[in-house]
Order: sequence, then C-alpha cells, then structure tokens
Amino acid sequence: MFMGEFQHSIDDKGRVIIPAKFRDLLGSSFVVTRGLDKCLFVYPLQEWEVLEQKLKALPLMKSDARAFTRFFFSGATECEWDKQGRVNLPGSLRDYAKLEKDCVVLGVSNRVEIWSRDTWEQYFQQSEDTFNEIAEKLVDFNFDL
Repeated sequence: MFMGEFQHSIDDKGRVIIPAKFRDLLGSSFVVTRGLDKCLFVYPLQEWEVLEQKLKALPLMKSDARAFTRFFFSGATECEWDKQGRVNLPGSLRDYAKLEKDCVVLGVSNRVEIWSRDTWEQYFQQSEDTFNEIAEKLVDFNFDL
C-alpha cells in the first residue's frame, strides 16, 4: 500500500526522485499516465493490469466509456528507474500536470500520484474545506471511517 506525502523537485531534464519505499512497491517497471484532477497516476504493472481489465469491461458503445478509456491509455507510458532512483517523466505528461519544478509525491493506496506543488496546495485547501461533507457522502457507499 502506498501512503504519505513527499516534497520533491523536477530537474531540467524532467526527472523526479520517487521515495525509496514507493520504488520498492512499484518494481523495476511501472506505468505513468494522466490522472484525475490534473495530476499523474503511477501504477505498479500488476495494478495497471487490474485497471486495464476494468476499463476493457466498459461498454464500447457508450461515448463516456470510450472517452475515459482514451484518456487513460493515450497518456500511459511504461517507465523504469535510472541509477539514482529517478523517473524521467515525458513532456506531454509534465505539461498535462503543469509540472515544472516543485512537486508533491503522494501515496494513495494502490497508486502514487505526482502533483505540481501549487495545484496540490489549491486542491488540498479546497478539499479540506469540504472534508466533512465528503465524508458524509461516503456513508452512502457503506464506507465507515
């Protein structure tokens, strides 16, 4: 399980260091793709395969299902670590997530998320203000904290 929040920076070549405990869980090869809320999602190959099966099960005749599947797969790239434990993020993914220098690396259960620090701070502040409302809505899904 991935958990925690880590502050990092991206170098001029688009490389970012991922915390060692996340690298161990991600394995030597993993998938980076566009995530929701303008961040990047990073999946171990095994989790990516689970997500792939779920997306393949969506009805092809529904335009929303096609759009969602395109969104995830068109941005996906398989990555590996360099000798310093960095991953080189493709320019198109950095552009999507507005990753320039300062970033935040989050552990979120079955995936890692990479956020622009500014985007994360804005998102967190907005979410923090409505956290109680969000928790109440989750009760509708039989979710108990």
